[in-house]
Amino acid sequence: MSDDTPAIEASASQLGNLTQFLIWVAERPRTYADIMEAWRTSCPRLSAWEDATSNGLVDLARRSGGDAGTAVATLTPKGSAWLAARQADMNATPSQGAGVAPLSH
Repeated sequence: MSDDTPAIEASASQLGNLTQFLIWVAERPRTYADIMEAWRTSCPRLSAWEDATSNGLVDLARRSGGDAGTAVATLTPKGSAWLAARQADMNATPSQGAGVAPLSH
């Protein structure tokens, strides 16, 4: 990754999974229930949600209005910057990003 990419704590083997998770959250705000349904795992090697929250890449906040009380996750500025840098690196070196395709829902 480039020098201006925000530093995070995640092993190289987890970066693809973390990238997929951030792409998914970036598509639209996701409720905590949506996240747990789609991304919950008991496998410590698939810790995208935990990696994203512990590194400050996503923010979980309560909605106001009609869905008051519903926790919604969105990318933080750090998360947006990290994802943009990761995607730029993947586009610059396609062989490193092989097998990492955006999720479609």
